[in-house]
Amino acid sequence: MVKLSIPFTLFNKESEAFMRIGKLTTIVGIIIWIFGITFHLQGQSVIGPEVSFMYSNPDWTTYGIQITVTGIIIMITGIIIIKKN
Repeated sequence: MVKLSIPFTLFNKESEAFMRIGKLTTIVGIIIWIFGITFHLQGQSVIGPEVSFMYSNPDWTTYGIQITVTGIIIMITGIIIIKKN
């Protein structure tokens, strides 16, 4: 007689692994998103010390926007992974 619980146990562990990956991806995306906002605001002279190389630097305004968009994409990817399970 074949135990039917074995495939269900394996699927459950797989689901938990995907859930962990999704949560980790979402957290990393949020952290990158926060860094991007910080860099953007430093480039616009809103926050940060005036002696920083990023302060009032238009390049860092652009970099901040790019990093923010990247963080949002990573965060959405993590949310999709979580929702698929």
